[in-house]
Amino acid sequence: VQLVESGGGSVQTGGSQKLSCTFSGSWDSRYCMGWFRQAPGEEREGVALIYSWHGQTHYVDSVKGRFTISHDDAKSTLYLEMTDLKPEDTAIYFCATDEQYPPCTWSPQVYAYWGQGTQVTVS
Repeated sequence: VQLVESGGGSVQTGGSQKLSCTFSGSWDSRYCMGWFRQAPGEEREGVALIYSWHGQTHYVDSVKGRFTISHDDAKSTLYLEMTDLKPEDTAIYFCATDEQYPPCTWSPQVYAYWGQGTQVTVS
């Protein structure tokens, strides 16, 4: 499976952005999917996970109420809508998936397939 991200860029504090991640190749939408981010000098961390088949979403505490993960099965696309952005949200954002069914792990090491990453800068 290949993952191609789009979106990202620079935004002012309090602004919004929407990231997209399009899947291609052999893949099951019931697999674990998520968004991760990596700030300079920091380890990669999970931001949001979605159990598409179950309709469940999970967020790291720092983005709860501000970020929304969603998936459009018809378009084979994963989204991350980010609102009320803060400087501490500045990072490279990655979409990821793995051939696992829920429950899904927050550990990036488990995920085998990654997008190329897109920079989000909040100032």
